[in-house]
Amino acid sequence: MDAVTYEALDKAEYASIADPEPAADDLIIRMKASGICHTDIDILHGRYGSSRFPLVPGHEYAGEIVAKGVAVDGFAIGDHVVVDPNFHCGTCRPCRKGLTNLCENLGAYGVTRNGGFADYSAVNQKNIVGIGSLSFEVAALAEPVGCVLNGLGAVDIDRIENTLIFGAGPIGLLMALTLRTRGIADITMVDLDESRLALAETFQLNAIAAGSRDLEKYSRSMDLVVDATGVIAVAQGMIDYAANGGNVLFFGVCPPGKTIQVSPQEIFRRQLRLAGAHSLNHNIPEALETIAAIGPGISRLISHRLPLRDIVPFLGHERPSGSLKVMAVNDE
Repeated sequence: MDAVTYEALDKAEYASIADPEPAADDLIIRMKASGICHTDIDILHGRYGSSRFPLVPGHEYAGEIVAKGVAVDGFAIGDHVVVDPNFHCGTCRPCRKGLTNLCENLGAYGVTRNGGFADYSAVNQKNIVGIGSLSFEVAALAEPVGCVLNGLGAVDIDRIENTLIFGAGPIGLLMALTLRTRGIADITMVDLDESRLALAETFQLNAIAAGSRDLEKYSRSMDLVVDATGVIAVAQGMIDYAANGGNVLFFGVCPPGKTIQVSPQEIFRRQLRLAGAHSLNHNIPEALETIAAIGPGISRLISHRLPLRDIVPFLGHERPSGSLKVMAVNDE
């Protein structure tokens, strides 16, 4: 089969590899849509995961069941499904507390086991969710929406009336659109990219250019401030925009080892909640419900639909101007 593979650190290529064989409780999924996440790039360059190669990346994908193991129950050949990539041990302390996304032995398809940038992948039936009538491309957004939902579970969502989100890329916009389904209408996006801000406005979101003096009016006034950029300078300044009693969510993936300075006195005196959120926590069904609630406009976050062989250049350090969610698609 055809696949994108990471053969070694910093080495991605399009190659032909052996078709996967299903274990007893596996399904063979023919990939129909698989999205690039910044994590895929971090894996390639040794900034995330175990850096054990070779590896087929891709953890945001949907497809069609084409074969199944002898112990599979509840799925049929031809079913349209999406992959919940994470798998956990179930016995470590985080798992026992229900924090399976923080499992001490956490693995994931596309991170520690071959994933979605291939014609076919073998996936345990526990990691498969049916998508109903959703298109494959839209269903492939369920993983990042699951990450958003996990992030919102870390903040005081019931007391949020307004939100400031730094980063109007796909994950920042998914955060905004998900908040909208929770009844929060006053949402402002901040970005350097004018095209992304223009897109945000088409979703009836407020849009402010990064570095603009217009940001000053948001000082200490926002119930929720989110970093969806992974930029250290952004993370450093978020507290300045949080209202007293507000929430600050570190959602973007900052480089390992980088630090910021915060004032404990300010956190204490202003009763701020600082929260982090890693990955998703087996909430793909809720993510699919959220996608349905957002509506068909969510597909506008997909900027590129490419055959698998054209994906490798997008796994480099830089994305083309104007790109949002880039997906490999298989229309055959």
